[in-house]
Amino acid sequence: MSQPPKYKKVVEGAEQLSLGVSIVVAILIGVGLGILMKKAFGYDWLLWLGIFWGVSAAGLNIYKAYKKQMKALKELEGDERYKKYQNQNDDDDDE
Repeated sequence: MSQPPKYKKVVEGAEQLSLGVSIVVAILIGVGLGILMKKAFGYDWLLWLGIFWGVSAAGLNIYKAYKKQMKALKELEGDERYKKYQNQNDDDDDE
């Protein structure tokens, strides 16, 4: 009998938590770079450029996490254990 790893749930939870942390960190790094560039070069718009970079990096992190989840879902499509959970295209209105 094979048992699942003891800390599997902890690792899965940490992976999901890391997405939220990476979003916040990406935005903070962008804001920090914007502030540094604004102070170094004296242009106010550089702060907004840094904020844009941070938000863009956060969006990229979300996109990468989405693609990873979709890949994992595609791997489960052919698994017999999950056949009963597939969409049956049943409409409740056709009674």
